[in-house]
Amino acid sequence: AYLQTGRDAEAVATLSEFSRKYPDSLLVRDAHVLYANALLTEGRAEDAAAVLEKQREPVRADAELALGRAYEASGQTAKAADALRNVYYNTPTSLEADQAGAELRKLGATTASLSERKTRADLLAKGKRYSDAANEYRDLLNEVNPEERPGVQLALAAALLRGGHGKEAKPILASLPETSGEVNAQRLYILGEIARASDDQDGFLRTVDQLRQAAPTSPWLEQSLLATGNIYLLKRDYDKAIDAYRELQQRFPNGSRASYAHWKAAWLNLRQGRIDEAKREFEDQIAWYPASAEVPPALYWRGRLAEEEGDSGKARAFYQKLSDRFRNYYYAELARERLKAMKASDDPAQYAILDRVPPLPPGKVAADEIPTDDLRVQKAQLLENGALVDFAVREVQAAAMEEKGSWGTPETARLYQDSGQYNRAIEVMKRAVPNYFAVDIPDLPRPYWEALFPKPYWIDLKRYSSQNALDPYLVASLIRQESEFNPTAVSRANAVGLMQLLPNTGKKVAKEEKLRHFNATQLFVPGVNLQLGTRYFRTMVDKFGAFEYALAAYNAGSDRVQDWLSQGKYRDPQEFVESIPFTETREYVQAILRNASVYRQLYGVP
Repeated sequence: AYLQTGRDAEAVATLSEFSRKYPDSLLVRDAHVLYANALLTEGRAEDAAAVLEKQREPVRADAELALGRAYEASGQTAKAADALRNVYYNTPTSLEADQAGAELRKLGATTASLSERKTRADLLAKGKRYSDAANEYRDLLNEVNPEERPGVQLALAAALLRGGHGKEAKPILASLPETSGEVNAQRLYILGEIARASDDQDGFLRTVDQLRQAAPTSPWLEQSLLATGNIYLLKRDYDKAIDAYRELQQRFPNGSRASYAHWKAAWLNLRQGRIDEAKREFEDQIAWYPASAEVPPALYWRGRLAEEEGDSGKARAFYQKLSDRFRNYYYAELARERLKAMKASDDPAQYAILDRVPPLPPGKVAADEIPTDDLRVQKAQLLENGALVDFAVREVQAAAMEEKGSWGTPETARLYQDSGQYNRAIEVMKRAVPNYFAVDIPDLPRPYWEALFPKPYWIDLKRYSSQNALDPYLVASLIRQESEFNPTAVSRANAVGLMQLLPNTGKKVAKEEKLRHFNATQLFVPGVNLQLGTRYFRTMVDKFGAFEYALAAYNAGSDRVQDWLSQGKYRDPQEFVESIPFTETREYVQAILRNASVYRQLYGVP
C-alpha cells in the first residue's frame, strides 16, 4: 500500500524489518523483492543490489529483473547485463523477459553466446511460442558451426510447422545436407507432417516409405505410423488402418503407442466382423499390456463376445474382474449392468489371463484431523477471512509438509471451493489421487469425493435440468468435463461459461427461450448459461435419442455424429462410443457417463 501511494520511505522502513520479525513467513522472498524495489526508488541502488544478491536461488524472473535494474542504477553495467541476460535467455516466457530485453538494448549489451540464444529459442518452443522461437532459430542459422546447423534447421522447421507455417519449413528442410540417422528421420517426419497438414496423402505416405527404409527403428517412424493409421481410420479404409496400427505395434512393441495401436487394430477387426481375430487380440491386449489404459475396454468387450457365444462363465469372470479392479471406470459400470442381468453362479470360472492385470496399489487414504493449533493453519484461517485465498493455500501447504499429514490436500481443496474456485479444487484432488476412479467410494474420505464431484449452482442446475427432462447428475458431469464449474471459462474456440456455449449458439437458444435483451456476456452468468445450456443439450437428446449420441454431438457437432452413425450397424450405443474416431470425443462421452454414475453413488436421488 505504501509503494502504491508513493510513500516509499514508509515502505522501506516497514519492509526492512520483515525477515527479522517474520523469519518463518512464506512471503520473506516476496518482501525482499519489494524492499529492494523500494530502495531503488529511494535512490539506494547498491543497498537494493545487496538485498537481491541473496535471493538469486532458485531463479525468479522478478528478482533477477530488479537486480539488473539495481546494478544498472549503481553503474555496475557488467553485473546488470548478467542479471538481465538471465531473465531474457533463461526465462523467456516470463512476463519480465521482454522488459529485460529492453533494458539490455538500452545498455547496449545485446551480445550473447550461441548457447544462451539456443536455450532461449528452445524454451520459447517448449512454451508454445512458436513464432518467437522460429525468429530466434532463424537468427542462429548463419552463426552456428556446420555440425550444429542441421539441428537448428530442424528446430526451426518444427517451430514453423507447429505455428501453422509448414510451407515455409519445406525449403529449410530441402537445404539440409545429406545425412542419416535421427536427423534424417526427423527431417522426413516433419516433411510428412507438412504433407499431412496440406491434405497431401500421397506425399505423406511417400515420406513414411522413406522413413521405413532410412530409419526402421526410429521413434519418428513410430509417430508416422500412428498418423498413418489415423488417416486411414478417418477415411474409413479400415483394413489399411489395421495394417498401419499393427505395423506400429510389431515394430515398436515396447513403444509408448504400442498398446493403443494394438487396441485400435483389435477393435477394427471386431467392427469388420472378424470375431475370432478380435477375441484373440482382446486377450493379447490384456496379456501383453496388462497395465495399459486399454485393458478396461478389452475386458468388457471380451466379456461381451463370450456372452454372445453363450459362455456365461467366461463373460462373468471378465466382467467381475473389470468391476473389482476398475471400480468407477466407464466400462466397470457397464460390466455391473451386464452382471445384474446374468444368472448368479456358485462356481465362478478362473482364467489365468485375468491374473495378469496388476492389482491396485494398496493404501487407503486416512481422514486426518487438521492441526488447528499449528501457527501456519491459524495464519491460513486469517488469510481466508481476508479473501486472500492463494496466500492461505501457501500456508496450508507449508504446514502440511511440516506436519506430514494427509489433511493438507482436502483443506487446500476446501479453501478453493469456499471461494468459488471449484475448478482449482478439482485439479488439486486429481493431482493428489490420480487413480481415484479405480477405487471404491469408501476408500477415500468423503471430502475428497465432494471436492472431486462438487454440486455448485445446484438449485439452478436442478431446476433447468428438470425443465428439460434431464438427469441433474448428467448435467453436472457435463459441466465438470466442459469447465470444471468455472463460470468464467473461455475455450480456444471461444465457447463460454459453465456449459461452454458458443455466443452464436447462446443467441439462437436465447431466442427460442424468449430470453429478452440477451447479449453474449450473459453467458458468464451461471443461471443464464445453465438455462440455455440445458435447453441446447435437450435438443441434442431429442435429435439423436440416446445420451451417448447427444454427448458426442455436444462435443464434436451433429454432422459428425450423423456421419459416424451411418458407418454401419452397432450392437448398442456403447459400441458406437468405442468406435468414435476422435479420441477427445470418445473419452469425453465416456468420462461424462462415468462421472454421472459417481455422482449418483455419492449423493443418491437428486
